[in-house]
Amino acid sequence: MKDAIQILIVDDQINTCKSLQAILKKSGYRPEYTLSAEEGLQRVQNEHFDIVISDIRMPGMDGMQLLEELKKIQPHLVVIMITGYATIKSAVETIQKGAYDYLPKPFTPDEVRVIIERAAEKIRLESENDALRRGLQPQITFQNIIGNSPALQRVFEMIQKVADTDSNILITGETGTGKELVAKAVHNLSRRRDKPFQPINCGSLAEGVLESELFGHVKGAFTGAVATRKGLIEVADGGTIFLDEITETSSAFQVKLLRFLQEGEFMRVGDTHPIHVDIRILAATNRDLEKAVERREFRQDLYYRLKGIAIHLPPLRERTEDIPLLAYHFLKKYRGNRKGELIDPQAIKALMAYKWPGNIRELEHVIEYALSMTEGDTIQVTDLPEEFLTRVADKATIQDNWMSSPLSKAKEEFEKFYITHLLEESGWNVSEASRKAQMFRQNLQQKIRKYGIKPEGEEEEEKD
Repeated sequence: MKDAIQILIVDDQINTCKSLQAILKKSGYRPEYTLSAEEGLQRVQNEHFDIVISDIRMPGMDGMQLLEELKKIQPHLVVIMITGYATIKSAVETIQKGAYDYLPKPFTPDEVRVIIERAAEKIRLESENDALRRGLQPQITFQNIIGNSPALQRVFEMIQKVADTDSNILITGETGTGKELVAKAVHNLSRRRDKPFQPINCGSLAEGVLESELFGHVKGAFTGAVATRKGLIEVADGGTIFLDEITETSSAFQVKLLRFLQEGEFMRVGDTHPIHVDIRILAATNRDLEKAVERREFRQDLYYRLKGIAIHLPPLRERTEDIPLLAYHFLKKYRGNRKGELIDPQAIKALMAYKWPGNIRELEHVIEYALSMTEGDTIQVTDLPEEFLTRVADKATIQDNWMSSPLSKAKEEFEKFYITHLLEESGWNVSEASRKAQMFRQNLQQKIRKYGIKPEGEEEEEKD
């Protein structure tokens, strides 16, 4: 990738220009130079450059003015300012005005390489982020379920295989993993797609209310039953009923549901006449249903009736590569007319480092919060909820080392933590970790060496 990075050096001192050009060429980049800010501005307007390195003090238009003009025409252009030690204050000013970083004089080849490598990595990550922002590709969505991870692809394959059957399906997975979306996908791909899809949350209703909602009731069946009312099963005849949180139902209700599944008919509450319907039942739970059966909290015969086919949804922590896709999906959903078109690469890394006990639902709330906090067009790490950040890593590390450090140092601290976390999650397999991080393997290896990251108490070599 280095040879694709085009760099323009702007300095009125030709020796500085040639020195930087030599260092950058040796490092594999494509540098050019110009001796005035006016010419530099014109070249950026007419040619493509990924990075501009500019001195602050120049005759005519100075570096500060050049920075302001560059940011007007290319807001996301990476600009690095060259400064003498006597003008560090001015350099900090340029950071506040949009410069990526500054390079103090005199500089060493290593100092130049480090800052340009960081800038090149930022460009690569933002390019990938921009591709995500422009819109989710068809291959990473399936019936409104977002993700391209192998774990989710297996779910997609299962849905396609079983959707057009009449088998009952049991959907399992932690809270917030999207079980209702899977149920809707099954219905939409089945021959019942033109008939109703009726979801009902069994855990949110009292037993008597749940029975009435599902089976209906006749006039006078109980206090308040002033008229005969059809239940969801009758309303959805020919379609699909989705019973969420099925394990929260009582034993008495389970008996009635089992009878319906066995016979295909039911009676409204307070009625004596059976009604026959053609319904497919999809059920879901966030609990281990087999253990619930063992503890006699759930009927074994009903369990086997519901589990004609089982689909398990993986938690978000097991498909971290889907997090950027989901984050941009929610960004698009909640942005409206507000600012916020991008998510900073460091913020993406923070999102990917988190365990997400609340899964997709929690991620949605975090993005919605960050959008309300951001003041620019890019969600930064600092826009994420404080309680989220304190759970990404040790609270003391976050507050004492990151929040009180200069931005460049805080980014390095987080990057080291993130790479260590990713390697641990990948069993110290560098290829797997680089795939999850969406980085080139060589870039990840460089960062591992840079930070001296090794398995705790081990000196073994990296796995391929």
